[in-house]
Amino acid sequence: METAAVASKDVTVSLAEKKPKVVFVLGGPGSGKGTQCAKIVQHFGYTHLSAGDLLREERDSGSENGTMIKNMMNEGQIVPSEVTIKLLQKAMVESGNDKFLIDGFPRNEENRAAFEAVTKIEPEFVLYFNCPEEELERRILNRNQGREDDNIETVRKRCKVFLESSLPVIEYYKAKGKVREIDAAKPIEEVFEAVKVIFAPKVEKVKSNRLRRRNSVSLTLAAPARIKCWTGNLANRKEKISTLVRSLWNVITIGKKTDYKSDKMHSMVTAYVL
Repeated sequence: METAAVASKDVTVSLAEKKPKVVFVLGGPGSGKGTQCAKIVQHFGYTHLSAGDLLREERDSGSENGTMIKNMMNEGQIVPSEVTIKLLQKAMVESGNDKFLIDGFPRNEENRAAFEAVTKIEPEFVLYFNCPEEELERRILNRNQGREDDNIETVRKRCKVFLESSLPVIEYYKAKGKVREIDAAKPIEEVFEAVKVIFAPKVEKVKSNRLRRRNSVSLTLAAPARIKCWTGNLANRKEKISTLVRSLWNVITIGKKTDYKSDKMHSMVTAYVL
């Protein structure tokens, strides 16, 4: 038991030192979290961790921990936060990655507080797939996956549980400016376009900075030639403007006729400016 506690502490320290980027992914049943997470993994290199999948895998593993999880699930009890968090930590370390989408967790405020206390990690932000309950019901009832809980009563109960337990978590992080809300009622590709805007800005900023540096180098290299060209024309420009000023002065002060017509003066001004 003491060895397990030491191992758990080592995992926590290891993760905290790596300072991984964690994004909590929340949304009601049928909001499309899993589909969008798969796209984020493909496009942005994150590792997708589903708290529910990890619990089910451990339950079916036959381990001592799995037996405990199975018994609690069979009795309708909630698996302690620490158990889920340890599974998440283990998966994070084993992945070798430093960017994670944690799907379906935290489910409530107790989960949230426990995760931050145990892992010493705060999420970069919460990706919240907001979808009207009517649309969630329609999607789940139409997906025909043969699940026993895909009936209208169970779906409504699951939606109610999500709203009651997860919304306080969303509000907590919203107060800290860490919620990125997505309209999940739209078609899959439109939803992902909105997701990309959230995940892509830093990538675009890096590209923009590189382009700016290249342009700066080009301008620096070209500067001597530009200066030489400008100074070479300086004497010619001074002569032109002096002639133009004298002619204008004669017209304005003494009404003296000038050889320069208005169109010719315009040409001279243009030549000087350019």
